[in-house]
Amino acid sequence: MHPLRATPRHARAVEAVAELLSKLRIESMFVGSVARAAWLGGLIDSGSIDILGLMQPQQKNQVAMMANNRGFNVDRDEIDQAEELDLIPFNWVDEEGDVRIHVLVASNALYARMFANARTVAFYEREIRVPSAEDVALLLSMSEDCDDVRALAATEAFDRRAFNEKLVSIGLRELAL
Repeated sequence: MHPLRATPRHARAVEAVAELLSKLRIESMFVGSVARAAWLGGLIDSGSIDILGLMQPQQKNQVAMMANNRGFNVDRDEIDQAEELDLIPFNWVDEEGDVRIHVLVASNALYARMFANARTVAFYEREIRVPSAEDVALLLSMSEDCDDVRALAATEAFDRRAFNEKLVSIGLRELAL
C-alpha cells in the first residue's frame, strides 16, 4: 500500500467525514479516489470523497442531521432524491472550495464481505479503512477503469484467483482476469 496524500482541502474533507462517522459509531471504509490512492499511489486532489458505511436505514437521517450540525452543507431535497440509491450526498464546506461527499449505505452481502477484507491505512494523524486490492479492482471494474484494474492486478498484494472467484460468484465472469 502507498502512503495516502491529499491536498489540504481534500485532507480536511476526509478527516471531517471520518470523524463524523466515528462519532456516530458507524463502521466505514473509503472507496473511490481514496482507495485507489491507497493501492496505486497518487494525490487525492479532485472529485468526490466516497465512503461506504455499514448502517441501518434509519441511521441515514442521523448521518444527514449530524453532518448538517458539523459544518457540512446538507440539501434535504438531494437526500430525498438519492433515497432509492442508498446514498447520502452532501458537501464539506471549505474556504478553498467545497468537496462533494457520498456516503453509500452498505446494504448487501457483497459489501459485508468487503468490510471483512478491508485494510487499515494511515492518513496523516488518523487511520482509515479501505477495501482490499481485489475489492478496489472489483469496484473499478464496474466503472470500466481497465487501466487501474490491470495496475492493481500487477501489485504483489493482489490475489488474482480470489478476484476471479468473486467475479464469478456475483455473475460477472466476463470481467475475470
